[in-house]
Amino acid sequence: MDTQLNTYSAAERTPDAAHLLDVFEIRVLAVLAEKEALTPDNYPLSLNALVNGCNQLSSRDPVMSISESLVQDILQRLMQRKFVAEVRQAGARVSKYEHRLRMVWLLEQNKLAILTQLMLRGIQTAGEIRARCARHYDFSTIAEVESGLQFLMDKFPPLVACLPKVPGTKESRYAHLLSGEDVLTRQETAAGFVSGGVIVDSSRHDRVGLLEEEVVRLRREVDWLTEQFEAFRKQFD
Repeated sequence: MDTQLNTYSAAERTPDAAHLLDVFEIRVLAVLAEKEALTPDNYPLSLNALVNGCNQLSSRDPVMSISESLVQDILQRLMQRKFVAEVRQAGARVSKYEHRLRMVWLLEQNKLAILTQLMLRGIQTAGEIRARCARHYDFSTIAEVESGLQFLMDKFPPLVACLPKVPGTKESRYAHLLSGEDVLTRQETAAGFVSGGVIVDSSRHDRVGLLEEEVVRLRREVDWLTEQFEAFRKQFD
């Protein structure tokens, strides 16, 4: 399958800076999208259910251990950027949360199912995506998955990339571009465990890259806290 990956400049191949996401934001969004399809009776999700989904041991790559406070901070950032909405249901004691990915990226359910699997499990072939989407969306053929992947690659900027084939393999592999193109190499080699919001990887190169990503995330948090403090201080000026 041909892709449009090489027809754009590096800056054009990935979502604009306002829509780039870090690994923890991606996990939160993917879990919301997954649970909407798999457990609609329990959706939108409470904070506790979302934390459990993020730290789930099955159907996740990498496995993470994210604290409730970190998930709450991530939700605040995602709500500010319109990726997530808070829902207050009548009679409910706690707030619940739902994603807005269909509106942000104008996706039908089949395309959202494909993207969600890539967000949850990293690089995969079309056949792997089809098998893992069975409960999320029932693709009758691999060709249907490939058509959906092509749609995601043809968006401007693309949300998915087709990676070079590994020597000795016949199937193409696909990765999301939600964190930018520079993370594709790390997606290919990362096989670590995330504890307390910090990823530990066996490769030094990957550790450095992922730590850089964590620094970016922390800077975003500092900027947000600074804005909140300034807004609070102005009340007393």
